[in-house]
Amino acid sequence: MGVIEDDEPPLKRVKGPLEESKSLPVDHSTAQPVSCSLGDKMARPLTSQGDGETIGSQGIIKKSEFIKIITKALYSLGYEKSGALLEEESGIPLHSSVVNQFIQQVTDGKWDDSVAALHMIGLSDETIVKSASFLILEQKFLELLKMEEVTAALDTLRNEIVPLHVNLNRVHELAACIISPLQCVRLGISGQDTEVTTSRSKILEKLQKLLPAAVMIPEKRLEHLVERALDVQRGACVFHNALDSDLSLYSDHHCGKNQIPSQTLQILQAHNDEVWFLQFSHNGKYLASSSKDQSAIIWEVIKENGHMSLKHTLCGHQKPVLTVSWNPDDSQILTCGLEEVIRRWDVSSGECLHVYEKSGVGLISCGWFPDGRGIFAGMTDRSICLWDLEGRELECWKGQRTLRISDMAITEDGKRIISICRESAILLLDREAKFERLIEEVGMITSFSLSKDNKFLLVNLINQEIHLWSIEGDPKLVSRYKGHKRTRFVIRSCFGGLGQAFIASGSEDSQVYIWHRCSAELLLALPGHSGAVNCVSWNPANLHMLASASDDQTIRIWGLDKFNLKHGEKSNGGTHHCNGRS
Repeated sequence: MGVIEDDEPPLKRVKGPLEESKSLPVDHSTAQPVSCSLGDKMARPLTSQGDGETIGSQGIIKKSEFIKIITKALYSLGYEKSGALLEEESGIPLHSSVVNQFIQQVTDGKWDDSVAALHMIGLSDETIVKSASFLILEQKFLELLKMEEVTAALDTLRNEIVPLHVNLNRVHELAACIISPLQCVRLGISGQDTEVTTSRSKILEKLQKLLPAAVMIPEKRLEHLVERALDVQRGACVFHNALDSDLSLYSDHHCGKNQIPSQTLQILQAHNDEVWFLQFSHNGKYLASSSKDQSAIIWEVIKENGHMSLKHTLCGHQKPVLTVSWNPDDSQILTCGLEEVIRRWDVSSGECLHVYEKSGVGLISCGWFPDGRGIFAGMTDRSICLWDLEGRELECWKGQRTLRISDMAITEDGKRIISICRESAILLLDREAKFERLIEEVGMITSFSLSKDNKFLLVNLINQEIHLWSIEGDPKLVSRYKGHKRTRFVIRSCFGGLGQAFIASGSEDSQVYIWHRCSAELLLALPGHSGAVNCVSWNPANLHMLASASDDQTIRIWGLDKFNLKHGEKSNGGTHHCNGRS
């Protein structure tokens, strides 16, 4: 393996990546640091950027709410002195005196006083008052039982809880506590004194969720607001393909196209004919490819530099190898010959473990049971068969279940088998319910891909469109992707990127196309190959690694455009070539 310039021009080139979308404006305003000692008698007042009771450039943030939320965050983080100082310095208390009194009474177990204070808060919704009173009196009842004051507990239940007419099922459960000690245990009542404080804290948490936010600010409200802001920025980022650990509060988030694999990092040249199919292993450590040259190859990702090295060449098929399929733990792999046999291989040794065949019938597709204990296959007689690992037939569905060239998939729960059953229809076969659903397309289907969550199907059509279908319940067409070229050959697409937020596809014009999954916007068209790109695969463990297989007998490994990723860093455009020799 060496490094040479990638100066071989493709036979068919189209313009490069599409023009990048304009980024959102970024606020570069800065705040001046304030120095303050806890011992200062006269603290410096907070500056206001708004008019009167509002702050912020748009004047929509209420100053008192803003300060209260910050105060609440300080207390939640354990900064008691800082929280108290902010209340004093701003003159804006976190809670009113009545609410503070109410919280203290609940903490101290002064139940009658806390119910009285609750009515003094001034809540307009009587339902909330009753529900809050129920929580308080329920705690009173349970603590009385714990102290074995059964008569007082019964009096509380009859004369205070029942008249509220709230949560009658819970009232019956509480009544059962008086009769059955086991019911007390089920409700969490024990003789440990340490649990009293814990249970009262939990009551306060429940009251906090029940009462209006203006009365008691919800716990972690500031964190929630910040997370929502990051979610909005992430959702608005068309090119988002970065881990959450890369998000920062210091600036607005915006990914550029440089977060999508768009530069050829390596060209793999070990096949002697067209490369028809490739697929990364589930753990992302391996890549398997199959070719018209009657072989399949297992490539290994080198940890040190992320490049590929040839691990095994799998020979034995007498016809072109259509597809490959990894078992759930990536220790074994299936290869399917064109209307021939299926071979099962050991990934570590490269040894062929078993050959699956059926007399008088050719095999055209294959896959694994979710538990890895069996395989399924599509036949040239349009049937679907399931075998155990030793080749014993377990089930077989005859009739028009597959086509002569057919993709197949099985959901992770093992309940549904998916196959192309007619030129314009996909069969969703429920094994348990013995129920069939159809996805009816307007044109000829050439291939499909199942999403990782088993909820969506990506369908390639001969009319140069890719359709995204939701297959939960009744199938529903969700989105269409256009721009690639497909007139004669089987072209495959895939899901990829963070949360499978992108769609990638091969194309007959020698390019790789990438769309944003939700918006269906075409983001990139990647030139480089000199023949039709038959298949693409996105590494599930590496957001920034994409592989493409072509009629030009090569596999290209795509990664980040490091020249644009690191502005100003010079790149020589070098590409690593691997011819399969170690």
